[in-house]
Amino acid sequence: MKIVIQRVRKSYVKVNDQIVSEIGKGLNILVGFSNEDKGGNVLNKLNKAVEKIINLRIFEDSNGKMNLSVMDVDGEILVVSQFTLYGDVLKGRRPSFDRSLNKEEAKKLYDEFVKLLKENYPKVKEGIFSAKMEVGIINDGPVTFILEL
Repeated sequence: MKIVIQRVRKSYVKVNDQIVSEIGKGLNILVGFSNEDKGGNVLNKLNKAVEKIINLRIFEDSNGKMNLSVMDVDGEILVVSQFTLYGDVLKGRRPSFDRSLNKEEAKKLYDEFVKLLKENYPKVKEGIFSAKMEVGIINDGPVTFILEL
């Protein structure tokens, strides 16, 4: 599982020129799943990712130090599925997606990931799995982290 965590001032997802989700201050989460995300420990990985995301102290306190979590600042979270996170561009000119988990299994993991996030933090919105989306991101900082589990 690969997750890109971006601190944002605002973010949105459009499908067919219609905004389907948008947030203000918070986190834009891009998540992709690989073939290694199978088996009994995947639920543990999902729970660990959720715990990390909602408690990660990447928002500035009154002293300008990254010391506050998304919960501390009452921020929002927008989750977007992105299988291209496992695209391999090292060989040739066209990305290989051999490591990306198949669509059906990735959808199950994505749905479980979003469900767990919502169970642990109420201000979670999402894109539409497998849709052709336009994702608007106004980075704050910019502050971006990659979490691989």
